[in-house]
Parts: sequence; structure tokens; C-alpha cells
Amino acid sequence: MKDISLGQFFPGNSFLHRLDPRTKLLGLIVFIVFIFLTVNIYSALFVLAVSLIAVLMTKIPLKIYLKGLKAIWFIVILSAVLNMFYVKGSEDTLLLSVWKIEIYREGVVRSALIALRIICMILCSSVLSFTTSPTKLTDAIEALLSPLKIFKVRVNDLAMMMSIALRFVPTLLEETEKIMNAQKARGADMESGGMIKKVKALIPVLVPLFVSSYRRAYELAMAMDCRCYTGDNNRTRMNSLRYSLRDFAAAFLTLIVCGAVPCANFFL
Repeated sequence: MKDISLGQFFPGNSFLHRLDPRTKLLGLIVFIVFIFLTVNIYSALFVLAVSLIAVLMTKIPLKIYLKGLKAIWFIVILSAVLNMFYVKGSEDTLLLSVWKIEIYREGVVRSALIALRIICMILCSSVLSFTTSPTKLTDAIEALLSPLKIFKVRVNDLAMMMSIALRFVPTLLEETEKIMNAQKARGADMESGGMIKKVKALIPVLVPLFVSSYRRAYELAMAMDCRCYTGDNNRTRMNSLRYSLRDFAAAFLTLIVCGAVPCANFFL
């Protein structure tokens, strides 16, 4: 659990750190859409190369990103294996046939595509989280959802809840690890036995975790109330969001990259 890095922020002065959070959030949404539009291995590798370039531009050690990927390797492998076995092809592309299990070339390509898509999505999401502080991310979500105020949607509260939820992911993971270590020190066995026994062994972890989560939520609500936070539309900010030339350059590069994905799908 300590390897899950979602929600963490690493201060820095890289090009991506200095971008407007609205530019990064919109760019991430658009880029993820085009990640799932990849239909061949060439476009998927291109998207992976772009993701790695973005990771290097943050000037954050690569091992931190790799630690975040360790937590989702099971999902990547499971998705790849399922697609490998369930995608059928022609007899000419049959690679392996054992009993009722048949593996086709199309299945191998599809499994590689699924794995690359998930990895790219996690890397790009980590880039946004690592280079954007929770406060700026809240302001960006609030600014992008501001048109919903016409329909009487409490955008300020929605943005604050999303930001707090993302911010407390590493905190709750750390709390879970402490509770598990405390239960193991008391003699609890959480690793041996079957699946049912392991699920039952998690009950002594989940109960104090829920209690701790509610206590943290109550303390946070009291702290916000004591600071007279209301979340209304008249609340001012110390630093206002402003687009700069680098934001327009980043948006232009994002459009070029996204436009290259359909070209790779069509010509390759």
C-alpha cells in the first residue's frame, strides 16, 4: 500500500509545474480519451512515448512513478490475460491451441494494447497529481465546472470534496498500513489461509480505519468551520488563475499529439 502514490504532490519548478492547473486537467482528460482511441500497437507505443516524455519533464525521480505502477500490476496482467484468451481470430493467426484454450495473434495484440493503455493512463494521472497542489487542483475544478452554476449546482463544494478525497488517499493508505502492522503485532494472521479467511482477517483493520476516517473528516470539518469557510461564490482567492504563453504552447502541443493518434491508427 505504501507504493500507491496517487494524490501526492512534489513541489518543483519544471515546465509542467508552472502550467496553469486548468490546462493540465483539460489536457489530461483529452489525452486519456485519445489513449483509448488507439487501435494498433504503433499508436499505443506513440502514446506511451509521449507519456514517458511528460514523466521526464516533471524532473521527479522515475522510481516514484514505478512505485505507483507496482500497485496496479495485477490489474494490468489480469486485463491482458483475459483479452488474450477471449479475442478470437482466423485460423492463419492461431499461435497456440491447448485443449479448449486458443491464443490468436489478435488476442496478443489486444492484450498489449490494454496493458499499454492502463499504464499510460496511470502515468499521465500521476503527472497531474505530482505537479499540481491540492489547492490549485481545487481552483481548476471549480473554474472548469463554473458553467454548472447556472443550474444551481454547488460547484465550490463539489470541487472541494473532490480535492479532499484525492488529497487523503495517501493519508488513508498510511493509516491502513499502521493498523495492519498493529494487528500483526497483536498476533493477527492476515496472510495465510484461503480467500474467505483473508477477508475475515481484514475486519479488524476496516473497523478502526472507518473510525479513524470519520474522526479525520469531523476534525477537518471543524477546522474549516472555525476558519469561517462557507464555499460561497463570493469567496476570494489569494492567487488567481491566469493563462500564460506556456499554457497556449502546451495546449497546441497536446492537440498535435492527439491528432497524431488517428493518423497512426489510419496509416500504420
